[in-house]
Amino acid sequence: MDRKEFLVTLGKGAAVAGLAYCVGCSANGNDVPTAPNSVDMTLDLTQSSNSPLNIIGGSIVTNGIIIGRTGASSFVAVSAACTHQGTTVQFQLNNNRFYCNNHGSTFALDGTVTMGPAGRALTKYNTSLNGNNLRIFS
Repeated sequence: MDRKEFLVTLGKGAAVAGLAYCVGCSANGNDVPTAPNSVDMTLDLTQSSNSPLNIIGGSIVTNGIIIGRTGASSFVAVSAACTHQGTTVQFQLNNNRFYCNNHGSTFALDGTVTMGPAGRALTKYNTSLNGNNLRIFS
């Protein structure tokens, strides 16, 4: 095999490998999990699985939704999957945002995109606190 034939073969192999990788990619976000709809759930804040919500700035992810505590009696809830490639976002109260550590997308507390590459907002849900019960609903 001469040099030219070797380079052509190498290039074809790289192209096939690149294509195989891209087949699994979601360039336009179509493969991102859809946000839960028709949501109506109640969390008991006295249960240990919900204990992070007892601290301002704490958060949990449940049923595809991330819930964060923003104040003494205030909460925020949005879909947990980044709209770019589906990575679970993180609640960062100190920065007033949700952050995707996969590619750096950021979202305001109402779910709107503040920095891409995500192009769509996170779905926002309503919250209502009644004693130790936190209701999250569409």
